Amino acid sequence: MFWNRKPKYQTVQVTDTNFNELVSNVETPILLDFYAEWCGPCKVLGPFIDELAEEYEGKALVAKVNTELNPALSQAFKIKSIPTMVVIKNNKVVERFQGLVPKPDLADILDKYIGVEVEK
Repeated sequence: MFWNRKPKYQTVQVTDTNFNELVSNVETPILLDFYAEWCGPCKVLGPFIDELAEEYEGKALVAKVNTELNPALSQAFKIKSIPTMVVIKNNKVVERFQGLVPKPDLADILDKYIGVEVEK
């Protein structure tokens, strides 16, 4: 099936331990995909996130957070259901989406924040 294919690009995995190092000083928009291995919709969304991570490299940070392995981040972002995508700009959550979001819509969301200054 299409969600079982292996991506060519290795999407950044954000964890409880590396979050500050990877995310806190990033000046580009950040899209975090909160997922779990057992989640069907997450498996469908995963390849789109991988493609966006490759396509937006250098313009935005697109990364994944495994909710099962990173409970502190899941709690900090108040993740109640998965998949949940969180957009961060200037260390502030600016948008949040739950469920399956089509790849073109996610690209539009990222494009909206690239080069746009959001209030701190």
